[in-house]
Amino acid sequence: MESVLIIDDEADIRDILAYNLKKEGFSVSTASNGKDGIAIARAEKPDLIILDVMMPEMDGIEVCEVLRNDETTKHIRICFLTARSEDYSQIAGLDAGADDYVTKPIKPRVLISRIKAVLRRNTNLETSEQDEKPKELQIDREKYLVLKNGEPIHLPRKEFELLALLASKPEKVFDRDFILESVWGLGVIVGDRTIDVHVRKLRGKIGDDYIKTVKGVGYKFSYHDD
Repeated sequence: MESVLIIDDEADIRDILAYNLKKEGFSVSTASNGKDGIAIARAEKPDLIILDVMMPEMDGIEVCEVLRNDETTKHIRICFLTARSEDYSQIAGLDAGADDYVTKPIKPRVLISRIKAVLRRNTNLETSEQDEKPKELQIDREKYLVLKNGEPIHLPRKEFELLALLASKPEKVFDRDFILESVWGLGVIVGDRTIDVHVRKLRGKIGDDYIKTVKGVGYKFSYHDD
């Protein structure tokens, strides 16, 4: 059973989300403030945290940064839930290490779909974590860092998520819809060429030979020998 921790200072929000998540089969814990939420996260290590941004004393950005800097909690998926929709707030949340960002009000069913997509994304990215990787290109999921022949390549978040997804299963063809859902999430509206643009940028940074285009379907990742 997958577990979710809800950290929100509004009791009605916690109750509504907990009720709907339990109906979907999740194990749910709640906290009304950031400090309690951090303590519960460290003790229970949930699969995902729904984290409100605007909270008294310790806001969600601070909570996220604490969790990301803690060895025991840095792997937990974090989904920000907030009434704030300004671009700077979203950027701050994602820069702090959040995996998704949704704004209130949101229908519980939609939020649950987003949560499932984030959890599925986590599984996909970690599927081959233990596989031996060629020395020429290494992907460090924890540090959001790519090494090519030992030299670091720093990628923007979405470029890294796209590369990590494709490289999680070398030679597997990922169709465009799956890529959009896994990397950008459900309900996020992006242009038809978004994936193509990100692939082009990745090829310019890591080399043209790693990401293969499968016409009419999507993309796959292939390791190669220099």
